[in-house]
Amino acid sequence: MRITDLVSLCFENLRRRKGRTALTVIGVMVGTCAIVVMVSLGIAMNVGFDEMIASYGDLTKITVYNWGGTDVKMDDKAVAQMQAMDHVTIATPIYTARYLSGQIFSGKNDRYAMQLYNVVGMYPEAIKALEYELISGEYLPDSGKSTAKKDTIQVLMGQYAGYGFTDTKKTGSNASRWQGQTDSHGNPLDPFVNVEKDKMLLRTSVQDETDTSLKKLEYNIQVCGVMKEDYQKGYVTSAGVIMDLNVLKRLENEYIKANKIKVTDTNNGYDQVVVKVDDIDNVQAVEEAIKELGFSTDSMNSWRESMQQQSQSIQMILGGLGAISLFVAALSIANTMTMAIYERTREIGVMKVLGCRLPKIRQMFLIEAGMIGFLGGLIGIAVSYTLSFLMNHFAPVLMSTGLGNILPMYGTKVSVIPIWLALAGLGFATVIGLLSGVMPANRAVKISALEAIRHE
Repeated sequence: MRITDLVSLCFENLRRRKGRTALTVIGVMVGTCAIVVMVSLGIAMNVGFDEMIASYGDLTKITVYNWGGTDVKMDDKAVAQMQAMDHVTIATPIYTARYLSGQIFSGKNDRYAMQLYNVVGMYPEAIKALEYELISGEYLPDSGKSTAKKDTIQVLMGQYAGYGFTDTKKTGSNASRWQGQTDSHGNPLDPFVNVEKDKMLLRTSVQDETDTSLKKLEYNIQVCGVMKEDYQKGYVTSAGVIMDLNVLKRLENEYIKANKIKVTDTNNGYDQVVVKVDDIDNVQAVEEAIKELGFSTDSMNSWRESMQQQSQSIQMILGGLGAISLFVAALSIANTMTMAIYERTREIGVMKVLGCRLPKIRQMFLIEAGMIGFLGGLIGIAVSYTLSFLMNHFAPVLMSTGLGNILPMYGTKVSVIPIWLALAGLGFATVIGLLSGVMPANRAVKISALEAIRHE
């Protein structure tokens, strides 16, 4: 007997007992639906946790510090080691010059001035990788690819950096403007300087005005782009300035020489390095590798792990409740197949007399049981997706009535059914059906052919 003949015979046998088959399939459907929906609630919790944490910051970003008074120096060599680690997309220092003082001027006769107080140096390649969003312009050219002259500094400016300029010809409140300020008619006031269009000049100060040997340095400012304000990235995106790390270090060294500063600071390199990881699941491994270098780290991963442990516990409880339903369905399948054996005892005897091999008889009953599990699982998956859609669709209504407090939801969805969960649910239901048919199938092959033929 070919496998196609077995399958055809199984379908016919199930069709003849369609009432009992339908009831058994419904049991499997309920069990499959219960497991899938319950697990989907836990998955939705994980998604919600990630959404919540992501609102606080980048989940794939690790901030590295050199705390604890270690002898390890967080210099360019250490940054290169971090960059070379597996799964690291970019590693860049966030550098603030310790020895650099001056102002950025604009307007006729340098009328408008802004203190050089929030200037940050980074690797240009990291700015885009860390997803600093631009309102206009473009990112800084990659390290070593800038075509600007030595006396020209290419920078990115924060969205409201223009409001950092004051009018040196005025005093009091008239000397400055701020975001949201309006005139007497309620019209918003623009900053004194348009950082995208106006010409700007950086001029350093001197440590001692009485020492004529000290020099003031001047550099032209070229604004490549304007950053969108994002406090997750830091205040620099609001009113600060970002430039190439190597350019900032060069300016600082030139300032030190021009002011004859004796550098006595015995620091351990950079204060802060930001590492971008390719995937959130690899953050923990990268953090551990960085800690082995002797540095301290900070990321959202610890929060995420704690929340995931909560979610997994709830998932196991919910999945267990669903599994009880599927276990009941398995008993129903076993009962259905056992009853089928009693009803078809004569049929089994005839098959044996006609020379049908015992493995084929066993296969027939196993395929029938597997079909019941498969059909119940398939319908259960379809019902699960329908319930998931309804829960997600009516979640805002439930939350508005106060029921949202008892829903396992922290994100935009109550239920999330990924494709792997649907396939796992279908496979699990089919396997349960096959296992439930093992004992009845074994009983069928043990029936004596002579007794089966005599059976009424």
